[in-house]
Amino acid sequence: MILLLMAAGKGSRYGKLKQFDGLGPEEEFLMEFSIYDALQNDFDHIVVITQKNNVDFLRDYLSPRLPDGIRLDVLAQQLEDLPAGIEFDGERAKPWGTAHAVWTAREVIDAPFVVINADDYYGKNAYRNAAQFIRSEDGSDAFGLVAYTLKDTLSEHGSVSRGVCEQEGDQLLSVVERTKIQEQDNGIVDTDSGLTFTGEELVSMNFWVCQPTIFDQITKDLKAFIAQGDNLERGEVYLPFVIQAMLKSQLAEVKVIPSESLWFGVTYLDDKEKAMEKLQEMTGAGGYPSPLWPAVTV
Repeated sequence: MILLLMAAGKGSRYGKLKQFDGLGPEEEFLMEFSIYDALQNDFDHIVVITQKNNVDFLRDYLSPRLPDGIRLDVLAQQLEDLPAGIEFDGERAKPWGTAHAVWTAREVIDAPFVVINADDYYGKNAYRNAAQFIRSEDGSDAFGLVAYTLKDTLSEHGSVSRGVCEQEGDQLLSVVERTKIQEQDNGIVDTDSGLTFTGEELVSMNFWVCQPTIFDQITKDLKAFIAQGDNLERGEVYLPFVIQAMLKSQLAEVKVIPSESLWFGVTYLDDKEKAMEKLQEMTGAGGYPSPLWPAVTV
């Protein structure tokens, strides 16, 4: 089974490259705990999407830590990597969003795969449940979303962007991106739209189980986005939007998978201390070895 980690963000709100910040008890990156949890649930192929100037560093860092028999691909998400026949000659500070990050792996993935953010912690049970879903749906074209409750995914230090789910039974109907959600005195509010939430809503934390068919859809969506020509300097193609387009076109069904896990992230620099405390607490309780990997010779 394949785990794809998106680690190409620039950490604009965090203040630095949070993917490579040492948060674990032995200065491990947060993504290392995700990789460890995935390996414990029979994942055997790790794909990391990062910035071009971090590829060699990350490959050299992870390779000696992974057990024998685990495949590792570290790939660069690059602005100029676009579908055939599509060119962009404008100015832009970063690549084309989370869907484009996933699309970067189109040449190395040919089986169902899990997608996560490298700077989030998703919990052990999330990988167990995703692995069980992949096994149970072997041979099908089913997608999956490992979902978390909104109230458990907020930051004390500012607004967050969340994809709010609508579902029928365990089938996902849609994901609506709300970009400025925060807890206020009168409840949980998206300050951009003015909508309020109870906190019990299920949200996407970008933990998806995808099929290789998604690469064709991303190709179409990238072409359409660039051809449309709106906000090409800053706009992005979001992975949830691509999957929603497949839902609407009846090209995919998406099952909502309960995470049954703790989630936390490091959106802001002030989130770092809480994340470090959680990792130390879980390690101290025996949830993880310390150091996380056997002795590494680099």
